[in-house]
Amino acid sequence: MGAITAVLPGAASAEPAGGARDSGPGVERISVAADGTQSDGDSTGGAITTDGRRVVFSSSAKNLTPGNASGSARVYMRDEPSGQLKNVGSSPIASPVISGDGEYAAYGVLLFRDTKVKLAQWAAGSSIGLNCDALNCSQPSLSGDGRYVADVATIGRPSSSQRVDVWDWNADTKQELAWFDHTAPSRPSISGDGRFVAYQDGKAKDVFVWGRDHGSTSDPIEGPAKEATIVQISEDGSKVVYLSGSDTYVHDVRSGTAQRVPDVKGLAIDPTGNHLLYAPNATTGPSLVLRDLRTGTDAVVSNQPASAGVDAVSADGRDVVFQSTADDLVPGDTNGKSDVFVRRFS
Repeated sequence: MGAITAVLPGAASAEPAGGARDSGPGVERISVAADGTQSDGDSTGGAITTDGRRVVFSSSAKNLTPGNASGSARVYMRDEPSGQLKNVGSSPIASPVISGDGEYAAYGVLLFRDTKVKLAQWAAGSSIGLNCDALNCSQPSLSGDGRYVADVATIGRPSSSQRVDVWDWNADTKQELAWFDHTAPSRPSISGDGRFVAYQDGKAKDVFVWGRDHGSTSDPIEGPAKEATIVQISEDGSKVVYLSGSDTYVHDVRSGTAQRVPDVKGLAIDPTGNHLLYAPNATTGPSLVLRDLRTGTDAVVSNQPASAGVDAVSADGRDVVFQSTADDLVPGDTNGKSDVFVRRFS
């Protein structure tokens, strides 16, 4: 493991709207109202744009924006450095993801007995449902401009099979990438330009990469004798992160080689494919660490208990979004809730 740099000092809580936000190094709490009021409910599932300007998360708070007196889960998008916060959707059943440009977010909802994918739009401040020709569509991943959506369609009631699809929602067309005779997770991840989709066969424990240019799918990228679980493809399509055993691997799509990061759980990769966010398997020490894959050096994201998902790192590892129940990451955290934070390294 590379050398771990010192933890950056915590920044103050978010400032009231109307003034510029503090975008310097440190930690900022994102799950606050536009005037800086801390939330009165749990917030989870942050994802960040390529430039670190916008963040999407879900929250059951009643006081982040007007109109959520019930405290039901909502999807929020925050713009930095303006601090503008928009409630763009409701009732997510999993963490929302965000397009690289921050104009769109996608999330799953439950409609009666079925799951569907909704696309939230920053400009409109609302969500639209995406066409789904199956009973259930879930696990969305967005291209950089939000035009392409990779998701999983589950077939049958009760569900018995599934396929991985890529939708061009502008043209209302669909490509079917793979069919499976089971419902073990497929978890697609799409590149920023929509040219590549990485996904897994959750039953066989194999990870594949599909390419739009040639319309075909690779052999299992981890090789024939290794079980693997997908994490994410980088926005530039150059790297695919997967887990195997107690280790994380960063697969180079062009060369077919993989860089092993031992004894850690990979969580996300930055858009350039050069920075890996991981959780050490060790029970002591930091909970989240960012590795520069070129130099092998590590920077601590959080020493307190914390978690993160895909789309959690901005380009060149400048920003990392994560969630934590810790109350000492920023001053004035007294709500006793799970909050969403951004660690800024520059």
